[in-house]
Amino acid sequence: MVNLVAAQKPLLHGLMKLAGIKPHSIQIEPGTIMSFWVPSETIIQKTKKNKKNTTTTPFSNNQCAISPESTTKPDPNKPVVVLIHGFAGEGIVTWQFQIGALTKKYSVYVPDLLFFGDSITDKSDRSPGFQAECLGKGLRKLGVEKCIVVAFSYGGMVAFKMAEMFPDLVEALVVSGSILAMTDSISTTTLNGLGFSSSSELLMPTSVKGLKALLKVAAYKKLWFPDRLHKDFLEVMFTNRKERGELLEGLVVSNKEATIPNFPQVIGIS
Repeated sequence: MVNLVAAQKPLLHGLMKLAGIKPHSIQIEPGTIMSFWVPSETIIQKTKKNKKNTTTTPFSNNQCAISPESTTKPDPNKPVVVLIHGFAGEGIVTWQFQIGALTKKYSVYVPDLLFFGDSITDKSDRSPGFQAECLGKGLRKLGVEKCIVVAFSYGGMVAFKMAEMFPDLVEALVVSGSILAMTDSISTTTLNGLGFSSSSELLMPTSVKGLKALLKVAAYKKLWFPDRLHKDFLEVMFTNRKERGELLEGLVVSNKEATIPNFPQVIGIS
């Protein structure tokens, strides 16, 4: 039976290209590849002889291709906006309804964090800090010098880290549904309040009931989908379960370790 979520991906990709962004994967460092959707005008095609550049991954027998194109700097007349997704879906799935409007006035970059989409690493670090480091390095490689970061949920914690680590790169933050850091006390209180025993139970559902509970928490408005669509979403969007479980473990820090940096950026929180 056809997976409806997988079947609509080519359509979504086509709509993103019409909106003015294209997929592009870059090697952050050996063993770590991050996928982005970047402004189409920044991509320069290289000759065909360079299009065999691939790298093997430890997570499958497939090869993950590094984009053979190179990139130029974003349009200097457009501010750069970086959209960082949460834990429930990859970049363009999370931001598909905002991208078309934003590309009219901004150079829009939509990354997939490590273990989402085609982004992978063979490193053992699963912290938001490592995600932020890779994202910052990736944007630098893409020619981005300054950007406004818009982030949701898990992506918000990555965004705060990136703002702390790259103050010259991130000039403003807009964060929704997130916090500065997930301390052990906040984690316990939040999960108990929502009726879940662990972050994995909430954020990596294995059943239609669990996915509905997650979407109820994550979505501003109640959304109705048939159970068939929920099942298909579970199959397509919740891959790399082992590694994502490790991301959740690496998310929680002790109350004693949590600090509040002195951010120089303008920050909007909702």
